[in-house]
Amino acid sequence: MATTAHLEKLNAAQRKAVTYGEPLPDKGFAAGPLLILAGAGTGKTDTLAHRVAHLVIHGVDPARILMLTFTRRAAQEMRRRAHEITKRALNESLGGVSATISQRLGWAGTFHAIGNRLLRHYAAHVHLDPHFSVIDRGDAADLMDSVRAELGLAARDQRFPRKDTCLAIYSNRVNTHAALKDTLEQHFPWCAQWETELTALFRAYVEQKQHAHLLDYDDLLLYWHGMMGEPRLAQHIGAHFDHVLVDEYQDTNRLQAEILHAMKPDGAGLTVVGDDAQAIYSFRAAAVENVLGFAERFKPRAEVVALAQNYRSTQQVLDVANAVMAEAPRAQRKYLLSIRGQGARPRAVSVDELQTQAEYVCSEVLRRREANVPLRRQAVLFRSASHSDVLEVELVRRKIPFVKYGGLKFLEAAHVKDLLSVLRWADNPRNTLAAFRVLQLLPGMGPVSASAAIEHLEAAGHAFESLKSFKPPQTHEMDWRRLVELMLALSDPELQWVGQVHQVREWYQRHFERIYQHFHTRLGDLDQLEHLSGQYPSRERFITELTLDPPNATSDLAGQPVLEEDYLVLSTIHSAKGMEWDTVYVLNVVDGSFPSEFATGKPELIEEERRVLYVALTRAQNDLALLMPLKFHLTQQSSQGDNHVYGGRSRFMTEKVLKTLDAVTFRGSLGAGGDALQRTGEQVTVDVGARLRDMW
Repeated sequence: MATTAHLEKLNAAQRKAVTYGEPLPDKGFAAGPLLILAGAGTGKTDTLAHRVAHLVIHGVDPARILMLTFTRRAAQEMRRRAHEITKRALNESLGGVSATISQRLGWAGTFHAIGNRLLRHYAAHVHLDPHFSVIDRGDAADLMDSVRAELGLAARDQRFPRKDTCLAIYSNRVNTHAALKDTLEQHFPWCAQWETELTALFRAYVEQKQHAHLLDYDDLLLYWHGMMGEPRLAQHIGAHFDHVLVDEYQDTNRLQAEILHAMKPDGAGLTVVGDDAQAIYSFRAAAVENVLGFAERFKPRAEVVALAQNYRSTQQVLDVANAVMAEAPRAQRKYLLSIRGQGARPRAVSVDELQTQAEYVCSEVLRRREANVPLRRQAVLFRSASHSDVLEVELVRRKIPFVKYGGLKFLEAAHVKDLLSVLRWADNPRNTLAAFRVLQLLPGMGPVSASAAIEHLEAAGHAFESLKSFKPPQTHEMDWRRLVELMLALSDPELQWVGQVHQVREWYQRHFERIYQHFHTRLGDLDQLEHLSGQYPSRERFITELTLDPPNATSDLAGQPVLEEDYLVLSTIHSAKGMEWDTVYVLNVVDGSFPSEFATGKPELIEEERRVLYVALTRAQNDLALLMPLKFHLTQQSSQGDNHVYGGRSRFMTEKVLKTLDAVTFRGSLGAGGDALQRTGEQVTVDVGARLRDMW
């Protein structure tokens, strides 16, 4: 009989979600479709890990469990927790059954990473070269720009959309399955006049990718989705997995949902975890309808288990969040209940202007710090990155160290892209993007010479040996010979993966030191890259998975590195999702920010803005302050100007919501200072002009 020790620490709703289904007579576990509605802070990750452990304990082969997450780190954490839970439940000190989770739970990763693996395995069935390269958003934008220029769209008399906008339009259209006309009308109305030209651009972009055997992020889902459109292939792939578990289901788009339902059309073994109240990524084509309509998609209807017992926040904080979501016209109703007691009452803080808002936050941050709440346990959240500009100036003035989330990604650092491009070109000689970048690392090698070298390589069937006969006009012969020797060595199928990154680093070192002025500040990234390479079994897995889920940059960030061990966290709300802090300050809780001025045209966008605010509220564990500036100064005026507009209270701050908050008014140092001078009854003057004259 299977143990139940792993269920003891779970609450009733979690236990119901974990145990849903029936053990099979021999071994294994059968279950119909299951939706776990997990409110903020209700332990969804732990619940999902317990379900994986429960399946393994009942004899399900971990190799037949597919786990889909939105980051590689989330998949690793899920695997680690499931292993620990099984180990404790079976009282195994040295492993045994629990050890098989780490060894055999190999199908755990992001949608894009799993799609990449399946496409390489089934490449012949979808007319793909199994050695295709995956390109990141930056490279995809560069390729789009190259095609845009070739078609003459960059030289139009009227302003044609730039590469990033073109890529955003393309990505939205393919992920929503909408017609290009509808995509333009709904999301990019300023580009609607270019529908014909954009159609030609996107077709040429797709043809260029196919010619070079390149797949961008969207292609990984498009090809997987297309493969699942063939019933026999879909059945064959679905038969690989007895159970499919999906985290953050509210963040899936239409393509991802259809992939899942093609894999498990009757919902057998399908478990999804999500919270419609945290669906805030429609700009990435995420569809909240995937959660709202999940249960009705199956016959009989899927089982729905709601998790509402909150382990993160005090009840007073949750009361605000509950009140905000209670007024949503369409939502899966959940009333979050805290196990931590009432706690301090959150505050609605009215301030005169943005400078006063900054002063309030700084004074409260320091006050909480003196009350033994470290800076790192406090966060300032905002709707848009620019909303913290005034605050950042005040933090610097008061010498309060801070880190702002939203800097460069690891793969966006130029020196990292250089080194990875060498590996990408070696892995796929048709990858002209990588080749173009690598060739221009050589002194004297410009775009014209690089293009000529690529054409020479293509004419010889993409054999690196042919580069020996190419003579670049402005490049030193020794530099050229060293590059050719490196590419020949890397393309040798007998060459072991171990040591390849080090080999590329040795070649790159002299160019690295020549190209980058402060190269020593970037060495940490290359060290990290070489260290990371040892965690992957092959070059293809390394460059693909690093492209799909890059770590953050260790250098190349604006300003000096933070030397203090304690620092305040500044973050956009979208970047803060999944995080938690003791104290949270939310800036600019006024109309124009909540909801954003760009979202007021459609009811569904306004409701997403409500969910953005809800995510911000539920990041707080103990203390919450919502800042409401009264006026905003206009930017187009002189430094002495006082032209301003008044901010209206956020439409989400209704009377019912305000009843859950203490009203506070903060005047700031300017108001307080003026009052202090008035109370002295003295006329305070200073002849600054005389002092300036005396300087000379």
